[in-house]
Amino acid sequence: MAGRGGNRPRLLLIILLVTSLFLITLDLRGISITKGSRTATQSFLAPIQRGFSDLFSPVGNFISDIKNFGKVKAENQDLLAANAKLKAQVVVDKDVRGQLDKLKGALNLAGKAGYKVVAARVIGEGSASTFSQTITIDAGSRDGVAKDMTVISSAGLVGVVKSVTTSSSIVLLMSDPTFKIGVRIAGSQDVGVLSGNGTTRYTLQLLDPNGSVKENDVLLSLGSDGNRPFVPGIPVGFVKKVDNSTSSLGKTASVGSYSQLSSLGVVTVVLDAGKGDPHDALVPKPAPVATIWVTATGMPETSTATPSPSPTTSKKALKAKK
Repeated sequence: MAGRGGNRPRLLLIILLVTSLFLITLDLRGISITKGSRTATQSFLAPIQRGFSDLFSPVGNFISDIKNFGKVKAENQDLLAANAKLKAQVVVDKDVRGQLDKLKGALNLAGKAGYKVVAARVIGEGSASTFSQTITIDAGSRDGVAKDMTVISSAGLVGVVKSVTTSSSIVLLMSDPTFKIGVRIAGSQDVGVLSGNGTTRYTLQLLDPNGSVKENDVLLSLGSDGNRPFVPGIPVGFVKKVDNSTSSLGKTASVGSYSQLSSLGVVTVVLDAGKGDPHDALVPKPAPVATIWVTATGMPETSTATPSPSPTTSKKALKAKK
């Protein structure tokens, strides 16, 4: 029994070898039985392969998505950073262009008057030691700036230099409550004193009780001895409202300034008044007023019916024809 059990594997191996040789021989001779077997095998295995593919394909895609997620996220962050950088650059470029325009305007104003000036950037606002309304500029004694020099913008007066270091200066703004300046009404000889109120409104006090002032009058700096602290002819402000109450003193008026003190950016300091008083040469030109043209459209024509002749008229016409 044991001998028979040990011969079975050998017998099975011999049968497999013979079968293999038989199939190989048929295949070499071109007999299609092997093709049929292959086709049958492929037909049997194809659904199984598709099943495995459908089963494991989502898993493979999920793993691929996980691998790509980090890359896509990093690219998105790079794009967001680049976009933010471009936006910041646009803001910077716009600010630079604005500052250049203001500087050009200030230099043009000084050029019309023949003033020698030095340009400066505003690098600080307010004073840590006092409650004064001031700004700090990046021009000092090394640039020729000295105390009590007039500071202007592209629109007009800004203030006066109060203290100086080698590389910077502190400017007292015209809006400060302690600020006062002699002014002249453009086109006349009426003079007065303009005072700061700590706001965007200023007070004008005429020195002559019989002086005349009206709304929209332009006020120019009267000038000081030796052109310090104020040079003459600088646009200071314009009259917004006149106080017509009777007083033994001169008339008073509420005034608005030409310079926008809250958004200066750049200013110029007058180092030398040059050829003197420019008189009314720096008076700002009024803003152009838009003209609205109204074109009248033709009215629709109405048809006028010709009245039919009356019976009497018709009879007369018939008689005339006869």
